[in-house]
Amino acid sequence: MDTFKLLQTLTETPGPSGNENAIANVVREWWEPYANHFISDHVGNLMAVKEGSGKTPRQKILLAAHMDEIALMVHQIVGHNGNGFLRVTNVGGVDIRHLYGQLVVVHGQNKNFPGVLGSLPGAMLPEEKRDKPFGFEELFVDVGLPLSEVEAGISVGDFVSFRQPLRKLMNGRITGKALDNRASVAAVTGCLEYLSQRSHSWDVIAVATVQEETRLLGAFTSAHSQEPDLAIAIDVTFGKGPGASDTGTVELGSGPQLDLGPNVHTGMYKALKKTAESLEMSVSTGTHSRASGTDAFGVQIARSGIPTGLISIPLRYMHTMVESIDLKDVERCGRLMGEFIAQLDDKFLEDLAAGMMEEDSKQ
Repeated sequence: MDTFKLLQTLTETPGPSGNENAIANVVREWWEPYANHFISDHVGNLMAVKEGSGKTPRQKILLAAHMDEIALMVHQIVGHNGNGFLRVTNVGGVDIRHLYGQLVVVHGQNKNFPGVLGSLPGAMLPEEKRDKPFGFEELFVDVGLPLSEVEAGISVGDFVSFRQPLRKLMNGRITGKALDNRASVAAVTGCLEYLSQRSHSWDVIAVATVQEETRLLGAFTSAHSQEPDLAIAIDVTFGKGPGASDTGTVELGSGPQLDLGPNVHTGMYKALKKTAESLEMSVSTGTHSRASGTDAFGVQIARSGIPTGLISIPLRYMHTMVESIDLKDVERCGRLMGEFIAQLDDKFLEDLAAGMMEEDSKQ
């Protein structure tokens, strides 16, 4: 599998949080060779089921990687000298400092409109606003059309996605938009490919979840409907860089991060770490003291609770149009999950519960 080509297709396909149809279709094409069947639910989750070789009813593991991305939404159409402009608001955690001058696509009622995010030059702004980040009140989307055509094709509430190609940097690094979290979707794809060459007794439910950036909707609903025995959420984490704290950041290219915290079952953390050791794979440990802000939060509490692990891919410049990762980390993440699943047996859940009892007895 060409990881760069996969990520290029994934990241350059629009998928604003709440409007994931286009990216879901692309993910399905990549997962098609590995799935026995697909499930699409009412909220837009795409689920690929890869059946195991064990006796039915088989135990199930769910892999959750969100496919939505941060975006914008039209909240006002304004005219000036006969020209039409769009005022926008954020969809998810958009870093407003990076918006001015970006290329965008407005997803209108029946067609897409390319546009730019513009504003007045600094010299034309009031003195108190010069040399400061542009706010939404100063920004507008210009699609180059007269007001009458803008009003005919675009409505308040239409999504606006960012338009940015994926580019190669040096030393196996790449940069572009939506690597949060298409990098993890690519890792799940790598896992499915790995398992196509390995025997595994458990069923695998790979889920490209929706609306993680806004409300974790896909994590809650997919875990509830599929009732897995185990789950792994896959997301990105903060990469080290100039000015970044050494605490809570991970070096790009150093391998996946395994999380510990309230959203992670300690037995899953230990089992994933043991698998990494069997592969002689370098991993780091991350911690979260409250909610992790990932699909792990939604998956973990479904129904009576699901033992959940969290794997993160180091990423620089999160929630910008130049997010950067190392391709090796994506590939290692996929291999780690694939080997973990290949080693699952009928006693894993029993051993997991026994391990928790042993920990309780030590306290």
